[in-house]
Amino acid sequence: MPKKFKKILITGADGFIGSHLTEELIRRGYKTRSFVFYNSFNSWGWLDYADPKIKKSLDIFAGDIRDPHGVKTAMKGCDAILHLAALIAIPYSYHSPDTYIDTNVKGTLNLLRAARELKLKKFVHTSTSEVYGTAQFVPITEDHPLQAQSPYSASKIGADQIALSFYRSFGTPVTVLRPFNTFGPRQSARAIIPTIITQVAMGKKKLKLGSLHPTRDFNYIKDTVNGFIAALEAPKTEGETINIGSNRETSVKEIAELISQLMGQEIEIGLDGKRIRPKASEVDRLWASNTKAKKILNWQPTYGSQNGLKRALLETIEWYRQPENLKQYKPNIYNI
Repeated sequence: MPKKFKKILITGADGFIGSHLTEELIRRGYKTRSFVFYNSFNSWGWLDYADPKIKKSLDIFAGDIRDPHGVKTAMKGCDAILHLAALIAIPYSYHSPDTYIDTNVKGTLNLLRAARELKLKKFVHTSTSEVYGTAQFVPITEDHPLQAQSPYSASKIGADQIALSFYRSFGTPVTVLRPFNTFGPRQSARAIIPTIITQVAMGKKKLKLGSLHPTRDFNYIKDTVNGFIAALEAPKTEGETINIGSNRETSVKEIAELISQLMGQEIEIGLDGKRIRPKASEVDRLWASNTKAKKILNWQPTYGSQNGLKRALLETIEWYRQPENLKQYKPNIYNI
């Protein structure tokens, strides 16, 4: 089947979601260019661990989205972009908010300018459920008010709005995709599910966690990747903001208990003050409406049910339990 786009630029291709997305696009016959963060080790992040058959098809561009010249160079020859590159750790945004503005807002602006000049056919911009803050109503639709409860969420609200402004001002074909809490193999230990799994896998009986009451709308990486590809391929999505979520909520305490059950380990949960957000900054409740995604993208989660969540967690646990994977994590250290 002929592909709609001749080549797709994926920023953040070296990261958790980006690497899975890059691999799946290649499996489906798309030509891609992977924008990875330049480093002197010549590391491609998680793409270093891709299947050899995938690696043969990789077109790597090492750069920094904060550099407008590099961004435009990377984009030449592409007619669509999936923009995932961002700083995402909330605790680190308390420490270094400037870097979040530079990367998430200015970096996105650089990409939008280049996309406009080069007349790209599609620009899928990655948002986050954190832009909603604590739910004022559930399930959260795309019309929910935006609330910046951390410098990170403020930077993503800014990036979302600058992206939509290019659509309204210049007709740049922007679609804002708003994934809720994605998990799966390769996720960093700054996120709750790998934090729990790696501690249990290392034999810890008492887990060090932050607040237990917040709820999240957890989504398996395969569902999130399918959401991105649906947004890429669907017609008439320009100017739209679309949630990608399971339409159900699970508390941190419930997910910890479920993981311990699936791993066959009795645990005690201990609170670690370093992991608790300032009270007004904590997002207490997230629960996505995915009605719009079903209607516009013809997308719905495969792992969205309780049984689906269990299947996804088992696949994730199996990956982290592999010694070659587990050794890349430091469960004894709080990863901000």
